[in-house]
Amino acid sequence: MSDEPQPQPQQPNRGWASGAPEAAGKAKKPKRPKRTGWRRLIPTWRIVLSTVVIGLLLVVGGFFLGYHLVQIPAANALATKQSNVYLYADGTVLARDGEVNRESVGLARISKDAQHAVLAAEDRDFYTESAIDPMAMVRAGWNTATGKGKQSGSTITQQYVKNYYLAQEQTVTRKVKEFFISIKLDREKSKDEILEGYLNTSFFGRGAYGIQSAAQAYFGVDAKDLTAAQGAYLASLLNAPSQYDVVAHPENRPAAEARWNYVMNGMVDKGWLSASDRAAAKFPKPKQSTISTNMSGQRGYVVNIVKKYLIENGIVDEEELGRGGYRITTTLQKDKQDAFVKAVDDKLMSQLDKKERKVDTYVRAGGASVDPKTGKVVAMYNGIDYVKQYTPNATRRDFQVGSTFKPFVFTSAVENHSETQSGQTINPNTRYDGTSERPVQGWAGGRYAPENEDQRDYGNVTVREATDKSINAVYAQMAVDVGSDKVMQTAIDLGLSENTPELTPSPSIALGVATASPLDMAEAYATLANHGRHSTYTLVEKVMKDGKQEVELPERREHQAVSRQAADTTTSVLRSVVQNGTASAAQAVGRPAAAKTGTAEEDTAAWFAGYTPDLATVVAVMGQDPKTAAHKSLYGAMGLARINGGGAPAEIWSQYTRNALKGEPVADFDLELQAGADVTAPPSSDASDEPGDGDESGSSDPDASSTGDEDGSGSDTPGDSGSSTPPGDSGGTESDPPSTGGGTPGSGGPSTEPGPTGGGDSGGDDNSNGGTDPGGGDTDGAGGGDTDTGFPGIPVTPRRQ
Repeated sequence: MSDEPQPQPQQPNRGWASGAPEAAGKAKKPKRPKRTGWRRLIPTWRIVLSTVVIGLLLVVGGFFLGYHLVQIPAANALATKQSNVYLYADGTVLARDGEVNRESVGLARISKDAQHAVLAAEDRDFYTESAIDPMAMVRAGWNTATGKGKQSGSTITQQYVKNYYLAQEQTVTRKVKEFFISIKLDREKSKDEILEGYLNTSFFGRGAYGIQSAAQAYFGVDAKDLTAAQGAYLASLLNAPSQYDVVAHPENRPAAEARWNYVMNGMVDKGWLSASDRAAAKFPKPKQSTISTNMSGQRGYVVNIVKKYLIENGIVDEEELGRGGYRITTTLQKDKQDAFVKAVDDKLMSQLDKKERKVDTYVRAGGASVDPKTGKVVAMYNGIDYVKQYTPNATRRDFQVGSTFKPFVFTSAVENHSETQSGQTINPNTRYDGTSERPVQGWAGGRYAPENEDQRDYGNVTVREATDKSINAVYAQMAVDVGSDKVMQTAIDLGLSENTPELTPSPSIALGVATASPLDMAEAYATLANHGRHSTYTLVEKVMKDGKQEVELPERREHQAVSRQAADTTTSVLRSVVQNGTASAAQAVGRPAAAKTGTAEEDTAAWFAGYTPDLATVVAVMGQDPKTAAHKSLYGAMGLARINGGGAPAEIWSQYTRNALKGEPVADFDLELQAGADVTAPPSSDASDEPGDGDESGSSDPDASSTGDEDGSGSDTPGDSGSSTPPGDSGGTESDPPSTGGGTPGSGGPSTEPGPTGGGDSGGDDNSNGGTDPGGGDTDGAGGGDTDTGFPGIPVTPRRQ
């Protein structure tokens, strides 16, 4: 064995041993593990901090930049506001809506109550908050975006800036300017100065800008004399100026009162009004609108109706329209408008003696005329003078239309291929029992037996005869045969609003209990004249802003509302009413015409609705107390025993139509009739079937002995293979009435259906003509009998419809 040392095996490197020499130097940091999975999606705190810092710098920088760039401008053009100009269709001036109605006053000349009311309504923390309220702006934006309605998040300062310095457009640029100007204004002006400016520039409706003008327009007092209740009403108007005017829109009174209560309660919450004074306060009654003389005659009516049309159809915003600068060409034709006024003056107003006959002071007239082919309203009559009588009679919906509704029943019968109770198709020659107070058959709602005019019995008559003589018993039965719900829908299809008061499905619908306006009725009759094609009426041809910008109008809509056969067959029946019935006065027009008369219960209104191929016109003569706005009977008016549709209304219609179409070629109706309608059945031989002077309606006594089951004349009904048709339902044989109860249609018991409400010159609610008439309304009179008119203390008189 060698003495040489043997090589030893190599030891592995321990790491710490090799690194020992570096211990005296800087230690090396371990590497950070990489972010994996979902952690990569979360920004680091460095990124978050950087973003926040940069964002704050941008906001602050943008704020200072905007603050220095946006300057407080001069006042907008409201101080030199233009009038709106309303033109006839030919371009001649109809009316101008006057200068700006505004009188600026100092804050000291505005009552504290009124100031507090406006603050309670618009900005309760005005004196303690900054010029802007970011939270309110966010909240308003959120509510608008989520469908809770367009809402404002503006403080009074912002609203003042918008009113006085800026335009009203809803743009981001305008809102940005409003933001910075409000901040600057808040630094440069006191809160009192800003509130004063706001109160002097806000729009309150009735053309009034500023609270002083509003105080005069609504209450006839100065702003310094406004009470808390009056101030709260004016403050409520800021939310919806025209809609909350309870004189112009009595139907909106509940909404106006709710807003008023909100303001009054807010004043109490802020300590501006004591609880005892709040409890004693009553909703104030605004006075009638005071109109400048340039709104006299028909002009003021037309301007207001056109304004409402523009606003409701979304053509022009109400406040923008109030600021002026619009040139509005209407569809009204000056020659026809003048002819309408002259006809009313000649045939009605000149016949009144208001000094000798008190009833003559009740007389009102309204009417509308529509071109059937276009739906354009070519003329309207609203009252003797807008300055003297504020309510527009052409568009009011508070008088029953009476028997002018009956053609819609027949149209519905033809449209729906309806049959009588015995299965006979309803056409102009179908025979019905015309016995007064004959109970209708097939109605499950209780006994209903309306009486005819003067309680006349007509026996077995055709539908054509029943229309000529306006026989209530026949049409009440026909409404049941067709289905009163179908009748209602047909009336709506023809042009009546689905919101027409008292337009409900029951047999009484046939007698005209609905309270449509003359304009509504003219639109519906125009549809009949146009062979069943309906065009929604229009009042405006063209709208220009500042003489250069044309405002877009809604697209004209036309559709076939009912079949041509249904409309034309109705026209043929209504032509017979002119030739042989209650509308014979229309023959004076000297050209083919179709028409129907109507008279409301107790003679409160008389109607004439008719048309030629070129013009559909409806005229109504109404009775209303000028002081209370209550509906009044017209017995004795014009020195006549009673007013009916075939009298003054028909004469007005004839003179107007003759002059309105003067020089126009005479056109004939081009009719496509229902099968069998071109042959006229022989008339009834009943001795008592002469047409009367009106359309008596009245009511039936639930205990009356008349059952309507007597045999009629037994004459043959065309289309019935020669079989004899007993009275009643075109071939059916009646047995017992379906019910002997004393109920009214649709109830089976005493009616509580209210009568019409007044409206009228004071615009107030009028229930004096309503009550609980046992008869399902004022004209159908079911169950009213001979002793109960539904009007305590009023003697029973023949009632008409």
